[in-house]
Amino acid sequence: MKRKIRLTSCLSLACFFLFGILAVPLTISGEAETEARQNLLLITIDTLRPDRLSCYDSTHVQTPNIDHLARKGTLFFRAFANTPTTLPSHASILLGITPLQHGIHDNYNFVVHKELLTLAEHLKTFGYSTGAIIGAHPLDSRFGLDQGFDTYDDDYDKLSSQKFAQGERRAHDVVKKAIEWLKSQKSPWFLWTHFYDPHEPYNPPEPFKEEYRDRPYDGEVASVDSELGKLLDYMKTYNLFKNSLIVLTSDHGESLEEHGERTHGYFAYNSTIWVPLIITAPNGGQKVVEQHVSHVDIFPTACDILKIPKPPFLQGISLLPALNGKNLPERLLYFESLYPHYSRGWAPLQGYISHNEKFMESPIPELYNIAQDFQETKNMANGSNLEGYRKNLSKILQDQPRPDEKSLRKRVDRESLEKLKSLGYISEPYVSTRRAYGPQDDIKTLLPYHRKAEKALSLYNHGDIDAGIQLLKEILTERNDVDVAYIYLAGIYDATRKPTEALGIFELGLKNLPSSYRMLTPYVDLLMKEGHYSEVIKVISSKHLLPMEHDSEIWSALAQAYEKEGDLDGAIAAYEKAKTIDNEYVRIYSALGEAYLSRYLKTKDSMAYEQSVSNFKKAIELDPTHVPAYSGLGDAYGQAGDLKGAISAWEKALELNPEQYLLNFNLGLAYYNSGNKTRGLEYFTSLKEKHYSYLSPRQKQALDDLIQRCKQENR
Repeated sequence: MKRKIRLTSCLSLACFFLFGILAVPLTISGEAETEARQNLLLITIDTLRPDRLSCYDSTHVQTPNIDHLARKGTLFFRAFANTPTTLPSHASILLGITPLQHGIHDNYNFVVHKELLTLAEHLKTFGYSTGAIIGAHPLDSRFGLDQGFDTYDDDYDKLSSQKFAQGERRAHDVVKKAIEWLKSQKSPWFLWTHFYDPHEPYNPPEPFKEEYRDRPYDGEVASVDSELGKLLDYMKTYNLFKNSLIVLTSDHGESLEEHGERTHGYFAYNSTIWVPLIITAPNGGQKVVEQHVSHVDIFPTACDILKIPKPPFLQGISLLPALNGKNLPERLLYFESLYPHYSRGWAPLQGYISHNEKFMESPIPELYNIAQDFQETKNMANGSNLEGYRKNLSKILQDQPRPDEKSLRKRVDRESLEKLKSLGYISEPYVSTRRAYGPQDDIKTLLPYHRKAEKALSLYNHGDIDAGIQLLKEILTERNDVDVAYIYLAGIYDATRKPTEALGIFELGLKNLPSSYRMLTPYVDLLMKEGHYSEVIKVISSKHLLPMEHDSEIWSALAQAYEKEGDLDGAIAAYEKAKTIDNEYVRIYSALGEAYLSRYLKTKDSMAYEQSVSNFKKAIELDPTHVPAYSGLGDAYGQAGDLKGAISAWEKALELNPEQYLLNFNLGLAYYNSGNKTRGLEYFTSLKEKHYSYLSPRQKQALDDLIQRCKQENR
């Protein structure tokens, strides 16, 4: 892997590249090198098909604001993504290299290596302030694309009332944050705005929801264009167009049922890898470029237009000649779709575009003439000699340096998993892959089974339970390796109060797919719900799957099972394991505090007491609103005789959640024992007035006795 190239430490290299760039006629900008550098606005619109922009195709949606950019600049009619998945595509855009070199192949299992140089880092070297406004969790800073940004605003969660509700924010909020950032900037600046709205689920705001009620995806596109107009109006008002380069593209398209794919991420047909690309530079004129270009061309193009030396490792080419009306050299454009491979264990799909031919290598290969058949309806691979195409692809794979994949694999954290699931991504971490694949492993073979499983789930959701169950059983009769069929069938049985049948389906699924972590986790959840704690311990202890070493939740489940079985040492060991995996998991610290407190009560071991208090305090440090930690800390202090500490912790817990009504009893008793009978009586009285009906007869008697005693002693 090549290290970051820093111009400040490579003066001779800088001079070489500067000389090379100055030799290129920069007729687009027309500015002298001594003048102020241009700003750069990068706009990426997630899941956007070019044919939904009226500057590409006026039959679907009218997008006047994006059309305005196209009229002022260059529209590339045949731009392609290197992958139909969000994180890898944005990595290609911001790193200027293909997934083969940056090593990011899906949205969940990888993180951008810190040694790679981002466009933001490169521009900072030349005095740019850098900001990014991110629309959704697949580009969260934890995945590494925040490198080089002074501001990386991925704080979309605060816009939601639920912690993992969506993991995205609307275009309106992205534009608002972008304008706020611009107001505080002095040139030169680089701003990246990421809009997520066209991504499934399609739910455009009004008036677009009503206008496009039968075409909600198109409504999302129209909505983004409308909001983007506010950002462009701001730039016009403050005369920023005259000194700003604007690049608009999408990370990938959307199938919308073409080729049997509902959304994206599986196939690599043009419905998902064909992307819009509009480059608007000062003093530029309207042009349309028909030649094939790629995401990796954006980085070197920006460098040339901004008159900044290009790092030597970039794999794309500068599109500046095309902006000046010249032809670009022909080359092979690599693409891949490896999300199904890395997250599902399916056969890999890789290919390239050259001239007007598109070759896709998989167990069932495909070859298309995209000049005559852009919708890829006629596969010419059958009966064709593919040796030359395979040699070309092999050369691409051999010539590009490959990173150490293990170093790019990221630890699974529950928050990322929940957010990505809420956004429609169902990914299994670190799935086992094989060396050899057959037609039965091809995406084209497997995806229809998954579509059938989705149909079965839809039947169930619409009330036809028997039909849904029957369809899932038919799938499993045809193929016993379709994991979602087991998961959906077990889920239906569980939802219809047939836990025995649900557990049986999971057991059969794990017998046929023993390394399926995606089935193991809901199986464990169901075992816990049904109280089969010894079976949870048996199942988890007998499995040695790689994902277990990176999933804190599975160890938390094991710890809870040990607790239920009375094995305190086993519980503590499992919780400690979970903590080493995710040292910011608040609930683990709180649970460990409880476990160590139980050990202290049992053994009077002072070290156990210290560990209990320490873990409760860490949970509070991570989340000052975490009620169980305050409540547990109060219990620990109370058991040690520290009534002042107990009162402080319990009062905070009760303040945060008044529904923890039994804390009134604890607080009343603590104040009573500390000699403050009046304050104790207040808590006892509050408990009786507000929650008396919830108490057991024994609790009622104890409370009444204490109230009477307080009144007598206060006389």
